[in-house]
Amino acid sequence: MSNVFTAAVHREEDWYVAQCLEVDVASQGQTLDEALSNLGEAVGLYLEEASDPHPTATPLVTSFQVPSDAA
Repeated sequence: MSNVFTAAVHREEDWYVAQCLEVDVASQGQTLDEALSNLGEAVGLYLEEASDPHPTATPLVTSFQVPSDAA
């Protein structure tokens, strides 16, 4: 059985950085697929080693606007 988690991914120079939103784990890769694969491995290891591995509920992820004159 597998668990489904949510990842937030952003670009930092030549790397994709992926962060799991349900547990405080992040990883990176040179491609999006590599970053997500590495994150999956890291979350799996975290869940195996954590003394109380209870992920939080998937957070609401949405977008919002900031007026362009704020920058």
